[in-house]
Amino acid sequence: MKKTNASEMTEGPFFKKILHFAIPVTLTGLLQIVYNTADTAVVGRFAGKMALAAVGSTGSMIGLIVNLFTGLAMGAGVLSARMLGAKDKEGVRRSVQTAMGLSVLSGLLISVIGILLSPTLLKWMQAPADTINLSTLYVRIYFLGAPGAMVFNFGAAIIRSTGDTRRPLQYLAVSGFLNIALNLFTIVVLHWGVAGVAIATIASQYLTAVLAVRYLTRTQSAVHLDLRAVRFFKAELKEILHIGVPAGLQNALFSISNVIIQSNVNSFGSDAMAGISAGSNYDAYIYTATNGFAQAAMTFVSQNVGAKRAENLRRVWLVSVGSAAVAAISLQTIGLLLREPIVLLFSSDPAVIAVGTERMALIMPFFVFCSLLDVTCGAVRGLGRSFQIMLVSLFGACGLRLLWVFCFLPMRRTLPFLYISYPLSWGITFLIAATLFLVFTQPTRLRKEFEA
Repeated sequence: MKKTNASEMTEGPFFKKILHFAIPVTLTGLLQIVYNTADTAVVGRFAGKMALAAVGSTGSMIGLIVNLFTGLAMGAGVLSARMLGAKDKEGVRRSVQTAMGLSVLSGLLISVIGILLSPTLLKWMQAPADTINLSTLYVRIYFLGAPGAMVFNFGAAIIRSTGDTRRPLQYLAVSGFLNIALNLFTIVVLHWGVAGVAIATIASQYLTAVLAVRYLTRTQSAVHLDLRAVRFFKAELKEILHIGVPAGLQNALFSISNVIIQSNVNSFGSDAMAGISAGSNYDAYIYTATNGFAQAAMTFVSQNVGAKRAENLRRVWLVSVGSAAVAAISLQTIGLLLREPIVLLFSSDPAVIAVGTERMALIMPFFVFCSLLDVTCGAVRGLGRSFQIMLVSLFGACGLRLLWVFCFLPMRRTLPFLYISYPLSWGITFLIAATLFLVFTQPTRLRKEFEA
């Protein structure tokens, strides 16, 4: 597949270029999901239902903490892309040095926060007594790998800003083999259960970090990293935080709503926890398959902002949204038709299968709205309007779901009624986000901003 160069991101037509950019990003994300699925499947088959519930029920809590900081990686990628679009080599250099220093600091903070707060957060989520000890063990080991994960996320964002989306894919492929091999060894051979899953995960995370840093220190391109020169440049740090903090808060808002929903799921018992864990795994495949177009929208829009090519912004968004819609509808149809075999991959327990297939039947027809929302958020973030899209998410992702859980769910306390909060919030928030993007990309408005 032909690589999309940074210089080509400001020249149309965009469909093939966005596709060339998005597919490796998608495959990178899918590899990560495959590893997570392998974790879940191996645990469910070889460590039992309690271990499956313990691992599956921690995802929203882990996401809450990690997503507060992953937005900073997005900010680093957006800034680097903008500097590349403007052909500001010195700006790119300062951005890279600042971003990689911030990645280490972020990883260390995540480790401390996750290890210290995980027992309290699990109790707030009403984790059942029969799984809370296993969940705490898994989470605490998992967060030891946070520095490696953050270094890779920042490094990958910088590499992708140049148009090179294949290299992060290659790094994930290598680390994935290690992850799967260690999963089988620690769980099947050593019988370490959830601890084995966590150890395999952090080993693969540190490997990807090493590979990303190795490339950045060896490349002679504009994104070269000099480890001896890593420091925080004030202007670049401010801009990364300006873009990244709202993006991280936006991700955290989604996670907060998921934590609240997971808390309600936990109150239905371990069968519901395990069933939803099994059934929701496929969601991640659809989201990740279309997230490549969200990353493309963010990077292409940012490069065109840097190059002051206002006429390209809506074209990039439309191509990205249309491509994501086709991919999402195709995959959600497959999930709907094959929901029972998919759930069977994770558990053979009849109660778990019933819950998992029911959830997929209700969620799959509407998942396209989640993908469209993700792409549009990426496009708005590429404009540098990260704070505004965070406010939209505050209303849509968090506000609407909280309203549903606390006001409507008590009227009909069933799992299917709980699931309705997802498509409802996706659809409404997408319409608001799309309107916001169209307002910000009005030709007269952009001309004034670019001339200022």
